[in-house]
Amino acid sequence: MSRIRAGELLALAGAICVVVSLLVPYYEGPATGTLTVWDTFGPAAALLVAAAAAGLCVFVATLTERSTALPVAATVWAVPIGLAGLISALVRLLERPQHATSVCAGAWLALLGTLAILVGAWYAMHDERRSAYRPAEPPPQPHPNGAGGG
Repeated sequence: MSRIRAGELLALAGAICVVVSLLVPYYEGPATGTLTVWDTFGPAAALLVAAAAAGLCVFVATLTERSTALPVAATVWAVPIGLAGLISALVRLLERPQHATSVCAGAWLALLGTLAILVGAWYAMHDERRSAYRPAEPPPQPHPNGAGGG
């Protein structure tokens, strides 16, 4: 757990918000009742799922991988996926399908979650704190021309 930094935790919190948002109502209307994201499924919902997966991937890759290659790649990919998810959450917030009259908690959670994924991945990408591991120090080698040189 010592490798987990604030950016990864923020991306995880955002992914949890997006997953919860997929389970609660997004819209409410007099003719339609409550609608979830699955009732109005489209490309925006698929982008929300991808953003949640990217946020989870950033956290899990940083937690489980010993090398930095996969966590860095996951973080780099989470930024554009998080941005696409944020745009789709904004579209979901502004567009009200089937004449819905009000926006419910699901749309707001999706917006908050995708914003947290984007900011968390961006912050994790720019966090340059040293690793918890001490850098390797090679043992001193003898001089090629003998002890005194020269």
